[in-house]
This record gives sequence, C-alpha cells and structure tokens, in this order.
Amino acid sequence: MLLQSLWDFILGHHVWLRSPFFPVLFSLSVYLTFCLPFVVLDLLSPRLAWIRTFKIQQKSHVSWTMMWSCLAHSLYNHVVFLFPLTVLHWFWRPATFMPEAPGTLRLIWDVVACLLLFDFQYFIWHLLHHKVPWLYRTFHKVHHKHTSTFALTTEYSGAWETLSLGFFAGVNPLLLGCHPLTEMLFYVLNIWLSVEDHSGYDLPWSTHRLVPFGLYGGAPHHDLHHLKFKSNYAPYFTHWDRGFWDIAQAFRLNFCTEESANWTS
Repeated sequence: MLLQSLWDFILGHHVWLRSPFFPVLFSLSVYLTFCLPFVVLDLLSPRLAWIRTFKIQQKSHVSWTMMWSCLAHSLYNHVVFLFPLTVLHWFWRPATFMPEAPGTLRLIWDVVACLLLFDFQYFIWHLLHHKVPWLYRTFHKVHHKHTSTFALTTEYSGAWETLSLGFFAGVNPLLLGCHPLTEMLFYVLNIWLSVEDHSGYDLPWSTHRLVPFGLYGGAPHHDLHHLKFKSNYAPYFTHWDRGFWDIAQAFRLNFCTEESANWTS
C-alpha cells in the first residue's frame, strides 16, 4: 500500500514526468541534494576538529574555488550533453506509466540487480580506462584531477565518461524490465552511493559499515583508488576487485598501464 500511495502521488505529476526536462532536472536535483550535507561538512571542517576526525584524508582542504569548478563542470555536462540526449530519447521512446505499483519484493530484487549489473559494467569500463594509456589520457584523466575526493568531484568527468556511465545506469532497468518506480529508486540509490563514495568522509553510519563481511567498499575503498590509482576499480562492491585481480595475477597478465607513467604529466 505504501508503494502504491507513493506511485499514485508520482502519477499525479504526470505532466512533469512526460516532459523532456524531467530526467535532467531529476538527476541534477537529486545529485545536488545529496552533495549538500557533505559540502556543509567541508565548509565546517577547517573550524571544527571533530568533523576532521571523520575525513579520510584529514590534511586535505576543500576550497570554494574547487567546489565551484566541479559544480560548473557538472552543470556544463548536464546542459550541453545530457539534456540533448534526453530530448532525443523523449522523441524516440515516449514515457508510459502503468497505474499499478510494483510489489515490494520485486522492487527490492530489481534495484539490487540493477546495482550489481552497474557495478560490473563500471568495473570493466574503469579497469580498461586505467590499463589502456590512450583511454586514460583521453577520457578518464580529468576525473582524477583531485587525489583527495569531495562530494562535488563525483560528476567531475569528461563527456565520454558522463555519457558512458549514464548509459549503463539508463539501460539496465530496460534490460531487466523494471517498473518505472523501480527505475527511479535505482537512480536515486545509485546517485547517493556515488556521492558517498566521493565524499571523503568515513562516517559511523556510512553504507560500507552497514554491509557485512567487507562486501561493500564505500568511501574508504574509492578514496584509496583516487589516492593510489592502482586498485579498487569497482565503484561499490569489492568482489570484482578481489576476484579479477587474483585471476590477472594467476595468469601474469601484464597490461601497458598508465599507472607506470607520470600521473601529473
């Protein structure tokens, strides 16, 4: 009943849902909302020592200039690249909405399935863009400008990376035949986990502390990737990094890696 009430409320705004502006405004507003608490922490941390105790890289400092640079870059990508594509998608595949909400178990199953599939896709994409020097220099290097991450670095990336990851997130619910409500909740969860990964904070209630057996890496896992460049390629879970790296070592696969070069060149 709760899901049906939520879905009925969303359907009450069907004019907005069918607008070509909705996907971009939805993703951007959710993203900025999730970034805001961490932005506040970044602004307060130089003055409050107890906040700095939760920072993963405690000597790092986030300036207004760094924040505005990342924010402007993200807005540029949304306006110049994402919005035209959403308009094309709006013409190609008009939104249709069924009146019934999905069942609770089906919704949870589909959200987890979308998340695991995205995690795998991103792992392969990310690994290739680190192990192939041309891919790293041409497409992924911009995302590694900051070795100490903060929330607004989440979407600080080039057009190719923004569109690739947006494609993975957008196509997975279609491949799995998800309900539109499930699709929206997956987007919200995916954005939150991405922001938290880049937040630079290891808080007592962080997601990785709620998932047992070290199956979820969280912010410490991804922060180490930005600091060292040579590990932790999966965005969320840890099994791909563990399994595929063991296989690579077993077969002594030697990639021509960008890590061996001068990262600051």
